[in-house]
Amino acid sequence: MRFDIITIFPGILESVFSAGIIKKAQDKGMIDIKVHDLRDYTADKHRQVDDRPYGGLEGMVFKPEPVFRAVESLKQADKSSRVLLLTPQGKLFNSVLAEKLAGYDQVILICGRYEGVDERVSDYLVDEEISIGDYVLSGGELAAAVVVEAVSRFVPGVVGREESVRHDSFATGLLDFPQYTRPRDYRGYKVPSVLFSGDHQKIARWRLKKSLEKTLAKRPDMLKSRKLSAEEEKLLSEILEERKES
Repeated sequence: MRFDIITIFPGILESVFSAGIIKKAQDKGMIDIKVHDLRDYTADKHRQVDDRPYGGLEGMVFKPEPVFRAVESLKQADKSSRVLLLTPQGKLFNSVLAEKLAGYDQVILICGRYEGVDERVSDYLVDEEISIGDYVLSGGELAAAVVVEAVSRFVPGVVGREESVRHDSFATGLLDFPQYTRPRDYRGYKVPSVLFSGDHQKIARWRLKKSLEKTLAKRPDMLKSRKLSAEEEKLLSEILEERKES
């Protein structure tokens, strides 16, 4: 899978993909990440990528010409591709969208800056506008890095144990269950004994209950949008009863 990131500050991303599973995936040829300077697609001697907005407002807006040239130059006609604009007003990025994007051969990410990008880019060039959260960053570079990391996890082979991806928070519609390692007792804080029981069915039930418990406490909105199984309904009832008693 190939990622093409278009930015006016390529230096921001130089070290982001140089470590961890992303670097290993690149070394093995599972993913290919290319960062492109938007100024390389200008046609004037000043390499101008932005201009003042019509209507007299302050700030600068990316001109459409270099963005169109960049995308049209990078888009691989013989591959399935998706062109995305990183913007605070875009669709909220999540695990479902990340998995969907992993199904494409190429994802092109346009990093906005300043007061935004000429609206004709959104109307006639990009497939989708996406946002990584309801807040504003100085530019789309860090958002692009988040998208690449999240999408790459769904590319077969990138994560050593693909089973761990299926158990990630949000992958199942629930937050992840608690994890513990050695020592069993630290300053009197003990690891739950069920994890040493050897009863895999009991451990699985405990983990599911803890996932429900954590989701209810931290992200109750996720439970509203998820169809619960009969076992999950039963466990959720137990959790709510325990809350009343405590």
